[in-house]
Amino acid sequence: MKSIVVLISGSGSNLQAIIDACNSGAIPGKVNAVIANKADAYGLVRASEAGISTQVLSHKAYQDRDSYDLALIDAIDQYQPDLVVLAGFMRILTPAFVQHYSGRLLNIHPSLLPKYQGLNTYQRAIDAKDTEHGCSVHFVTEQLDGGPVILQAKVPLFSDDDVASLAERVHEQEHQIYPLVVRWFCQNRLQQRADQAWLDGNVLAANGYANDDED
Repeated sequence: MKSIVVLISGSGSNLQAIIDACNSGAIPGKVNAVIANKADAYGLVRASEAGISTQVLSHKAYQDRDSYDLALIDAIDQYQPDLVVLAGFMRILTPAFVQHYSGRLLNIHPSLLPKYQGLNTYQRAIDAKDTEHGCSVHFVTEQLDGGPVILQAKVPLFSDDDVASLAERVHEQEHQIYPLVVRWFCQNRLQQRADQAWLDGNVLAANGYANDDED
């Protein structure tokens, strides 16, 4: 069974989806720790209620990003994780951190990458009058939101959508695809090789796995 550490900054809804999938046996792994950079992150409550160790490591207590990330590495490595999952962790990570967890560091981003890297993806899609939006699970590399995509989910973007309605639609998909990708990793089916994601021994396309059969 794989050991998982999850990093959060907020409500932890994707964390909850992963916890639920572990508890049901869908993911052959266990979330052994949840670490937040904000003490008021509701995801800490979710973790505590599930009996998972929690830790708050505030970035405000450190001089710079490098020193914070080194402390974060120390905190994470106490749990000897096979996989580190970013679930709404609102920090730009240093190259040293990314390299330390290369090939075992996942993130979910609320856009169909490579479109709309960075922040405010919902408003940007609305402003562009896009007809679809979505989310992407990807391996993390030193390029912000630029690592190899593993799986995406698309949702329609309607003319009367606002940020809240679009975000709700995307979040529903996030809660489906993130546990699925974590499952693949814990089943030893998913690897990062250089700048590509591989599933079941096959390199994935630039937009990740594209198939309606997601078992």
